[in-house]
Parts: sequence; structure tokens; C-alpha cells
Amino acid sequence: MYRWKWICVILAVALIFTACGSEPSKESTEEAKQSTEQQKEQKSEKQDSESLKQEAPAVSTVLETKATHEKVEENHKVEVDYSNVEDGYVMMKYKEKTSKKIKAQLTGPSKMTYTYNISVGDYQVIPITDGNGSYQIAVYQNIEGTSYATVMSFDLDITLKDEFAPFLTPSQYINYTEDTKVVQKAAQLCSGIDDPLEKVEVVYKYVIDNYTYDKEKARTVESGYLPDLDKVYEAKKGICFDYAAVMVAMLRSQNVATKLIVGYSGSSYHAWVNIYTEESGWITNVIYFDKDQWSLMDPTFASTGNSSDEIMDYIGDGSNYQAKYIY
Repeated sequence: MYRWKWICVILAVALIFTACGSEPSKESTEEAKQSTEQQKEQKSEKQDSESLKQEAPAVSTVLETKATHEKVEENHKVEVDYSNVEDGYVMMKYKEKTSKKIKAQLTGPSKMTYTYNISVGDYQVIPITDGNGSYQIAVYQNIEGTSYATVMSFDLDITLKDEFAPFLTPSQYINYTEDTKVVQKAAQLCSGIDDPLEKVEVVYKYVIDNYTYDKEKARTVESGYLPDLDKVYEAKKGICFDYAAVMVAMLRSQNVATKLIVGYSGSSYHAWVNIYTEESGWITNVIYFDKDQWSLMDPTFASTGNSSDEIMDYIGDGSNYQAKYIY
């Protein structure tokens, strides 16, 4: 009997692109206890480091992303390595030195365009999350203002080895290795646990019990921000994007395929997480376990709102969320 099950974890609170600095809700702000926040922030980094070494970790499953140069589209400025595209990603590297902004765009079968900032000199892992079909892959260099020139553009027919491949590997948005501290923590927490549902429960509980919402970071974060998971782990606080990336990295490293979803809660931009099981497929209205059933949960709201009844009612209603992008 299948025990796999995809669970949806909603991580709402504004993402980096819009409204990331806005308050999650009036109720969550009022009910978050100052003493609780201080207690969380005062957790010893030394104790965390020691616990990572002392506890016997479970095996992490970090699937390596790499450029093998077997299938490449390139010119003198940019290289796109799609040798392992069936595993749900392409590798991009901008080779020419420049101070200009570089952007990559992928448009897949759904006609939704995904835009990524590309740094110079290093490979970037760009996920293929729009399923099987024809993709247009393009790279652009900024000229001035909002004007960009095309550096490369080509079409590519993609067939994934399975629908879960893009959601089991690191990517630009969720960047981790076996040495990343949240990955080691996930192995520690999941030691001896085989059931993916139990892994979801312990990882979820760890995040909402140990991380606080960083209002100052939300107020000052700049467009293009990407989480540094080791820094988030050490600080034990972050914005919604940090919460989402931590949970996704922890679960993927435990072989639980996981989607980072960006969309809307009401009129605000938010991020949340979907998880799958063989028994029920993709489930978008469940995550918080209460006695004998899972309920929809938003870890960011739950953490800052101390799991109040008002917050639980809001995040337990799936109609409050509308997905736009999948990573």
C-alpha cells in the first residue's frame, strides 16, 4: 500500500518581488509574543553546531547538478548546457565580463515566462518546471534603463524522465549541497524516519518553532534577492522566501519531491510549498497535522502568529491562495 503523499505547505508573507515588506496580517502581528521571538533569536549557534555533530544523521539524497558539455548551445558570450535536461534543469554561464545586468527567460508549454538573473562567470542551475513540451530559452544583456539586447535565443523540445525530476534537485532559487546546514539538520531530524509524511511533519514543526519573521529584512530586501541557506540557518530568521527555501531544501534532500510556489494571497504576493504522495497525488489543501488529519498550513503565518485561531482559519482556507509560478 502506497504511503507516499503530497502535502501542500503554504508559506505566505510577501515574497521579494512585491510587498515583501508588508505585515503578514494584523492578527499575526498582535499575537506574536515578544518574549517568544527573543527566546528564538537567543538560541545558541554553538549548540546547533554541536547537535549537528553529535546526532547520527540519516542519509541525505542531494542530487548533483552539473554541466557535462555533451549538449551545449553557446556563443562567445554565453553557454547553455542542456546535457541533463531530462533531469529537470539546464546550466547557464555568462562568459563575457560585464557590469551589465544579464537575464535569462524560459517560456514553456503553458506560455508562462520565467525570468532569472544570471551572474557572470559561474554556472547557474535553471529549473525546467513547466512539464514536457517545447521551450524557448533566451538570454539578454542590459543596454540601458529597461532596454535589453538578445544575446542568445533557441527552441528546445524537452521530455523529462518523470514529472518529479525538477522538484528533487537544487536550483538557483533553492541552492544547497550535502554540506548545507539545513540539509544536515533535515538528516538529523529525519533519522530513522521512512514515511515522507512524518518527514514533512518534523521539518515543518522545526521551521515554525525555530525561525522568526525578519521585518527589517523584509523592509530593506532588494529585487533579485536569493536566500543563502547557511546564513538563514545561523540567523534563525528570514522573510517568506527564506522560509520556503529552507523547507524545500530540507525536504528535497530527504527525497521528498517538493515545489516552491509563488502566487497571491488576496492582493499580496506570497510563496508556499507543495508536496506529493503516490497515494493521493498533488494535494493543495493539506499540511498541518492535528490529531488524525492534515490541514492547510502556512509556516510563516503560523510562526509569526503563534498558530492563533484567526491565523489558522485564514491559512486553512485554500481559496485564499492562487498559484502563478512554480520552482
